[in-house]
Amino acid sequence: MRRKTIWVLSILFMIFMLVLFIVYLIKGDSSRWQVALGGVAVSALPLLLLRLKPVPFNTALIIGYYLFLFCTTYLGSIESFYLHFKWWDSTLHLYKGGFVGFAGIPLYKMIVPARVRNEVSPWLIFLFVFSLPVIATVFWETYEFVGDQFFTHTMQMGGNKDTMLDIIFGMAGGLIVAVYARVRRGRD
Repeated sequence: MRRKTIWVLSILFMIFMLVLFIVYLIKGDSSRWQVALGGVAVSALPLLLLRLKPVPFNTALIIGYYLFLFCTTYLGSIESFYLHFKWWDSTLHLYKGGFVGFAGIPLYKMIVPARVRNEVSPWLIFLFVFSLPVIATVFWETYEFVGDQFFTHTMQMGGNKDTMLDIIFGMAGGLIVAVYARVRRGRD
């Protein structure tokens, strides 16, 4: 089921973004065709998961990835939700923090062998699950900063305040999931 979900969602989203790429390329709208082209690339990334046996992420997480792509690339950038709704960016950073945290749980299970998991402190999963969204947020904000310095000048329109809010919301999403993982692990 997971493999089929990845195939179907990847192909559908790639086709959707490819159509948008062509439409905006013909219209000469460079900011939108570039986003659509990027959408084609990031929608293909989960196809790399098909090389893993088994696919470590559940169907809900896979669907959540494409929901995030739709909200960021199409609604956020192409349909300008980032400009029209002040809360859009922070909400997506909160979502991203939670999403990356939830992705951290199966990654933790892949890294820590089952035979030793019960011997490991439940705080380790808390730290691991919390650290991934923090790192992802730092990488993303670095990408925005570098992109604005050399290319677009539009990703951090709110300057330092935008960056700090993005970091806070990304960390908050990760913290919520890390607490969940710690509580859940404490019961096991």
